[in-house]
Amino acid sequence: TAYEISLGLVGSEMCIRDRYSLVPYFPAKSVHIGVVDPGVGTSRRALALKAGPEGEEQFFVGPDNGLMIPAARRLGNMEVYEITNREIMLNSEISATFHGRDIFAPVGARLSKGMPIDVVGNRVSDFVNLDFENYGVDGQFLVGEVVYTDNFGNVITNIPEDAVLKFRTFGSQVEVNGRKVFFVQTYGFVGQGDALILIGSHGFLEIAINKGNAALQFGLRSGDPVSIKVL
Repeated sequence: TAYEISLGLVGSEMCIRDRYSLVPYFPAKSVHIGVVDPGVGTSRRALALKAGPEGEEQFFVGPDNGLMIPAARRLGNMEVYEITNREIMLNSEISATFHGRDIFAPVGARLSKGMPIDVVGNRVSDFVNLDFENYGVDGQFLVGEVVYTDNFGNVITNIPEDAVLKFRTFGSQVEVNGRKVFFVQTYGFVGQGDALILIGSHGFLEIAINKGNAALQFGLRSGDPVSIKVL
């Protein structure tokens, strides 16, 4: 899962979520380099990706641990290549602990200057895959996962806005893991200490408590299942 990419590394969930949410707003030919890479120096591969409509592609460079996959997939037309061409790396001696400098940055720079992506190496299909929107519908239930909990105790899930709005409108009541809450636009639309769900600024369903800590009250943390029942 996405939560295993950087077990013990603070902020990896936020990195994945932010890249996924923001990538549609970047201009064509943007290059994104990600170095959340606890597997650096091991047998894990280095990857370069191209995604987006023809003529509006963006590029992603990073380790083969799934970090880039959700954002690239969101753009569509994703192509994944293994970086094996040493001539486009920093030098022939690759550090075992600094692939960001020796591999990812040089490749990203060359892509930004118009280098065809297939120069990096062969296209691959057996990359580490992360399905960020791995949610589902089961009768009256929307089922997803907790992506992360923020410093306020808000619980951010992987259930996107459009999935929620197909089932409920603002002001209606739902059941979250067996507890009844209101679906509202913002925190202040319920009383202090009351639970709610809303669509957060990144476009995903969040569980919150007005001036309280939803993560503690609901007993939720990254990777936990979340069930939203339509009442």
